[in-house]
This record gives sequence, C-alpha cells and structure tokens, in this order.
Amino acid sequence: MTLTLDRPATTLPRPVGAGTQVPLVTCGRAEYANLDLAASAPALEAVAAHVADVLPLLSSVHRGAGYLSQVSTALLERARECVGEFVGARATDVVVFTRNTTDALNLLATAVPGRVLCLDVEHHANLLPWRSARPGAAHRTICAEATVEGTLAALASALCTTPTALVTVTGASNVTGEVLPLERIAAIAHAAGARVAVDAAQLAPHRRVDLTATGVDYVAFSGHKLYAPYGAGALIGRRDWLDAAAPYLAGGGAVTQVDLDDVTWAPAPHRHEAGTPNVLGVAALAQACRTLAPVLDGPGPEHERALLDRLAAGLATVPGVTPLRIWSDSDDRVAVQSFTVADRPAGFVAAYLSAEHGIGVRDGRFCAHPLLQRLCADGDGTAVRASIGLGTTAEHVDRLVEALRELVTRGPRWTYAAVGGRWTATPDPRDLDPLGVGTPGSAGTGCGARA
Repeated sequence: MTLTLDRPATTLPRPVGAGTQVPLVTCGRAEYANLDLAASAPALEAVAAHVADVLPLLSSVHRGAGYLSQVSTALLERARECVGEFVGARATDVVVFTRNTTDALNLLATAVPGRVLCLDVEHHANLLPWRSARPGAAHRTICAEATVEGTLAALASALCTTPTALVTVTGASNVTGEVLPLERIAAIAHAAGARVAVDAAQLAPHRRVDLTATGVDYVAFSGHKLYAPYGAGALIGRRDWLDAAAPYLAGGGAVTQVDLDDVTWAPAPHRHEAGTPNVLGVAALAQACRTLAPVLDGPGPEHERALLDRLAAGLATVPGVTPLRIWSDSDDRVAVQSFTVADRPAGFVAAYLSAEHGIGVRDGRFCAHPLLQRLCADGDGTAVRASIGLGTTAEHVDRLVEALRELVTRGPRWTYAAVGGRWTATPDPRDLDPLGVGTPGSAGTGCGARA
C-alpha cells in the first residue's frame, strides 16, 4: 500500500458519522444533530482515512533500525512540524505532544518561573494547573470586567502592581464563544515583562491561531476538539522555560544518559515526552491540522458564522430563553452559544432535546464553575450549550430552535427524571448499546466475559 501523509482539503470536510440516524423515545428516528462539538468533535473523514493508512505501518519510534520504526519516527517528527506550522510557530519554538489541552497546561505550569495571572472566565484546564505547588511560583485570578476594554485595563493594572511571569487566557470562551484580542493582550503582558499563554481548545477548531502574528508565547489545544479524537494534544511555544523545567514525566526517551547516581535529561520536546508516544493520535492530530488549515483560511468561519447568526436570531424568538454573554462590547465570537430556559433545569432540557428530537447539546457548568456561577446567579448555576462546527447544517439549528419553542409552549411529550444526578427519559426505550458491548453495570459479555 502507499502511505498518504497529506490529504489536502479542497472543500468543506465531512465528519465521520454525518447523517447518522438515532432513535427517538416517541418512536421513529431522526438524523443526529450534533451540537455538542465544543466537548468533542468527530473525526473528519480525511483524518479517519489517514489513520487507516497509518495503522499497518505503526512501529516503535526513535532509536529503531527497522524500516517501519524509521517510517513511524518520520511520521511523528513530520507531525511535529505540521502542528507548529498550523499555529504559526516561530523557528525557535518547540512543539511538545501531550494528551490534551489540560495535560499541556499542566506541563506548562511546571515550567513557569514565577507568578501566573489568569481570569475567572477560564475553563478549569486554565484555572486549576496554576494552583499546584510550583517552586518559587504563585498564581492570581482576577475577575473579568463587564466589557472587554475594562478587562484589558484590569489585566494591565494587575500587571503593574505585581511582578508576573505569565498571563494565561482563553482564546475563545467555552461557554459563550466570545474571543479576546490576543495581540493586544500579548502587547500588554510584554510591556510588563510577562509572557502570554493561550488555551486554544475552543479557538483552534474555528480559526487559525498565529503565534508569530499575535506575539503569543505559548498555545495549547486538543485533538479531540479539532476533529481528531484520538487522545493527542500539543503545547507549542518558547523553548527556554521548557528546557529548564524538570521533566514532566521521568522515563525512557526523556534522557540522553543515565548513570546509577545521575541523569542527563534531553532538551524539549523529548524532555517532556517520556515513554512510548501516541503515534496514532499524533498522526491524526497532524492530519486534522493539514485538513483544516485551508478550511479555516477559507469557507469554514463563514459557514459557522452564518449558522451562529441563524441560531441567535432563532433563540431570540423563543420565550424564556436567555443567551449567556460575558462582555457587553464583544463582537468577535466562535460558534458556541450557551443559554438558559426559564423554569427548566438545564439537564432536563438536554435530555428532552436528545430523547424527543435527536439533538445533542451539553448541559451543566462546562468545567467553568466560577463563570457559570456569575452568569447564572439567578438559577442553579447551570446552562445549556449548543456548539456549531463543520458538520452542522441549517436544519440542525432550526430543529433546535423549534424544539425549544415546543418545549416552552406545549411542554414535553415524554416523562423525565433526575437519576444519579443526570436527567433521563423514563422509561427510555432506546437501545443504548447498539454495538453490543454491554451497558455499564450489566451482566453482558463485556471485556473478558465468556459468551
């Protein structure tokens, strides 16, 4: 067979599973409207095809003399170059492969040689790592103001009062989709002698992130949100902190020499990639970058913006639906919209949309508890989130709007209950084990079971 490393995208790429039919509790089936892409996005067909090409060629990487080892090593290192190119990395930047954005930011947290400053609007991946004990380091979280301009001023003021090594911000809110002006934040931070890291988990699937153009020092993102759900992510940025930091994991591949009483650690990226790497996940991530690059530079953002505007216009016509927003002056957003429905728990709304309309959304606090507590102060601190991507259609958006209208005007057609902290249809006649692997807690033929 011939290994095809590059599958260029010439049209809007299609996700695997597009058009999948799902059962409804009210009988019949519907095309699944996946509006939960901000949580995890399905692999693009080009990514899945690339994975199928790679599977027969997988072998151990680095130090292997065998042909397939050399092929796999070349695949991994070319993927490193591809991911760097995707985010406009500088020639001196380093690309470290991780499991996901959370893993990448935890790695960076071990390398920062001083105080970290962040906002209260962040996902937990960009809140919690900075609280861990780091020698000589501390963290400070400030509250975002009601406007973007006010928030930028608050950042500048905080940097003037306390010496800071790193300012870390979300590229796009995973709750509201609102985008911060990264170039301006970088300028503010650099003027105070600080560096900038960006959690781009929600930004990278919707638009290009350019380290060189914005002046951002570090960026982290996840493959599973970038239409490559195979367990890989990346941290890309300036080398010096990563070369000076203790290895993120101690083990094989992270060293150049080991003696009984001493270790010489390799420089980054290998310094922080101990153990056998996830070559398949890295290959999928790189292929997603190759496939998405021309789309994000071309029709992708326009497609998503049109659907986001359609959703916003539709939600405005449904009584009792309140969209969430952080900043009153923000006009730059990616295709994520959270909202509340008056007198309806968010978990109930999500269960209803799934069971009766075949719509997948996210409900809860989206791993952004401080922000949701602020935005939903009059309720239980939870909301519903709809997120749009390359596989989303106008019919999906319209179906969501009409399903919400039906809910608030006529009510559900089925019964629902909160079971184990999750709302669910009761009873639920849908087959939740279509692959026959056994449902959790069942006595079916699961792993190791004898048929």
